[in-house]
Amino acid sequence: MKLSDYPVHTLMEVTARPPIVFVRGAGSWLWDSEGRRYLDFVQGWAVNALGHSPEAVVRALATQAATLINCSPAFYNETSVRLASLISSNSAFDRVFFANSGAEANEGAIKLARKWGSLHKGGAYEIVTFESAFHGRTLATMAASKKPGWDTLFEPKVPGFPTATLNDIDSVARAIGDRTVAVMIEPIQGEAGVMPATTAFLRALRDLTRERDLLLIVDEIQTGIGRTGTLFGYEHAGIRPDIMTLGKGIGGGVPLAALCATDAVSCFAHGDQGGTFNGNPLATAAGCAVMETVLAPGFLEGVTERGRYLAASLARLGARHGLGDVRGQGLLLAIDLRRDIGTKVVEVARDRGLLLNSPRPNALRFMPALNVGFDEIDRMIGTLDEILAELGRE
Repeated sequence: MKLSDYPVHTLMEVTARPPIVFVRGAGSWLWDSEGRRYLDFVQGWAVNALGHSPEAVVRALATQAATLINCSPAFYNETSVRLASLISSNSAFDRVFFANSGAEANEGAIKLARKWGSLHKGGAYEIVTFESAFHGRTLATMAASKKPGWDTLFEPKVPGFPTATLNDIDSVARAIGDRTVAVMIEPIQGEAGVMPATTAFLRALRDLTRERDLLLIVDEIQTGIGRTGTLFGYEHAGIRPDIMTLGKGIGGGVPLAALCATDAVSCFAHGDQGGTFNGNPLATAAGCAVMETVLAPGFLEGVTERGRYLAASLARLGARHGLGDVRGQGLLLAIDLRRDIGTKVVEVARDRGLLLNSPRPNALRFMPALNVGFDEIDRMIGTLDEILAELGRE
């Protein structure tokens, strides 16, 4: 079937979409309605941690769907308890609240920090966030984000999010005031073009927040669940945050997110937080399948190995074409194009059966499946090499 055969006009217009309808996926590959195959290095913006329709997730969903799909979050269910235990036993956090999206998890983190501030810091509610940060599209998470162009959208803004500069600890200290309750940070700013917080900065931030009796919130929507080569991105810095949010990869393609906190911070009273579908057995069964796969012996080491291979391949590609640095960690990487050709590269690549992402006009971001093949990395690099050579000649 062609695009014209689908009533796509019934979808609300919120973004520019290419004239393609995808109908099937397997691993690193997608197929459209006309039978064309695409190598996917976007994977739903790092959502499909194990690639498209991975066997472990498909099997877990089928088994759970035949058993129990939803019983209301007013009751315990087996898979949500199992997934919460997997997260808690492999992290710095004691309690987990499941949500449906990363934005919802971040909204919950903001609420939890404000509740803690009302109980322990005289009503303090401000949360310091960073230039170019991205935390979601709810009203509060948009206010917490510092995405260019969002400063005038959907006024009036939710107050309480002073701004600091990434990797500048003095700017954080200046942003802290009497009403500050927390600092919220992405270990790597994905939407900003894959801009990492340095290990030294994260450690200094943890020290500063402890000195000022503030909470440290890590937004691991994009960096969590093995994406950087460790289960969670904060582990690279050897710190222990107070709150963490997860999304994207935790469901392996299924809508699932999590708000995680230590016992000392878990201060919600009954009724403060909830959600009709939150922690439902179907989604958390998928989460268990993803976590158990990622925690299997050798899997994270494989992510690190593939990440190094991809980074080295990109560096060689950059040297051939006069590009800038390769940024990021594990399998969340970007390359500086040094000119605003990102959109053009993405379009040409798509026409050649390769899906890439350009979060900024001068950068490409790479978020393949965590189990992407080395041959698939080589194929992506070869296609990109040809495109850059052609654009260079133009």
